[in-house]
Amino acid sequence: MGGLGGTGRQAVRRAESTTGRRSARAGLRLGALLGVVWLGAACGQRAEDAPAPTTPAVVSLGPENVVRVVPLRLQSGPLISGSLQARRLASVRAEVGGSILDVKADQGQVVKEGDLLARVEEGTLREQVLAARSTLTVARNALQVAKADEQRNQMLVKQGVITRRDFERTQLARTQAQGQLAEAQARLKLAQDQLGRTKVTAPFTGVVSERQVHMGDIVQPGAPLFTVVDPATLRLEASVPAAQLGQVRVGTPVDFRVTGYDDRAFKGRVELINPAVDPATGQVRIYVSIPNTEQTLLAGLFAEGRVASQAKQALAVPVDALDTRQEPPTVQRITDGKVEQVAVKLGLRDDVAQTVEVSSGLKAGDMVLLGSARDLTEGTPVKLTAAPEGPRKPGAPREAPGVGGAGRASGAPAQAPDAGTPSGPPVKVE
Repeated sequence: MGGLGGTGRQAVRRAESTTGRRSARAGLRLGALLGVVWLGAACGQRAEDAPAPTTPAVVSLGPENVVRVVPLRLQSGPLISGSLQARRLASVRAEVGGSILDVKADQGQVVKEGDLLARVEEGTLREQVLAARSTLTVARNALQVAKADEQRNQMLVKQGVITRRDFERTQLARTQAQGQLAEAQARLKLAQDQLGRTKVTAPFTGVVSERQVHMGDIVQPGAPLFTVVDPATLRLEASVPAAQLGQVRVGTPVDFRVTGYDDRAFKGRVELINPAVDPATGQVRIYVSIPNTEQTLLAGLFAEGRVASQAKQALAVPVDALDTRQEPPTVQRITDGKVEQVAVKLGLRDDVAQTVEVSSGLKAGDMVLLGSARDLTEGTPVKLTAAPEGPRKPGAPREAPGVGGAGRASGAPAQAPDAGTPSGPPVKVE
């Protein structure tokens, strides 16, 4: 090495420098490669640690949570309320005075026309009948004698035995005898009628609603004894606002429900409309005839319903299926097994059936959610546990009638209850 010249030493140093740079670059490449391998391993570890995406749970819906959209007959008109009254009602009163000997009927008992309800003592009435019969017999005999005298005197006057004046006297006697006979007959009829009034009978077929008398009571003519009603002829007395009177006509159908029969709907027709408006309430009184041949309804029951002044056939859904917190209203429809929010346009509302017309947004056969099922978010998969039914008729109208039994007309576009408080049974998540 000591023999190398200056040029040799410079060449050696250049070679060493080049070798060092190559070694440094090789080290950098190795470090970069190791870094890439480490990052790949770390990313793979994180990918293994991350949870796999989950499938949304399927919600099971029963038939109470789903309704099928079908065409329905919708009706609307002024809401009414009032009490049922018997069209035929009689207060049976005593026609003669005396003691009550017997009572044959009680409250709630069905009676037929002419049935005996009670008996009043006959007293002297029967004796008066006997006396009247005796008087009648005397008058009848007197008339026979007068007729015989008239016939004899007629022959005598023709023969000139008696004068014409004597004959006329016999004619007058016969006329008087006829008058006395007629009077005796009338007195007997009056005595018999008075005797018959001791038997209190039902004026028509119906039900005894009240009994105000007991056996042994002393009554005077005109005293109330019984009240008889005919439950087969009831009518509803109600009122409507004068502003809605144009929707009411004689013969207009009326749908209503009665306290105690919430699961049944009844029908009637407007029979009479009061020609005057009540100045204190601004209401007009109407009278609705109600056929009650089965005698299911009773007088005095409270009823509420609606004068069906408008009617149409259209697609409809229950108001419980609507969400009106936004405009336009929406429903939750099941499409391809998932929940879909659909905007709808509403029309006529039936406040008695609690259904509303859907003029656009749905078609016949669509299935929409009800009650608590409306809380499901859009896109939630659902499964039906049973086939849905059409809209069911609920109970009495939810909206209370107005003053005097009248309410608002229901022909305006419907407003459903606040969807923030859904009703109905909960849905099941699987």
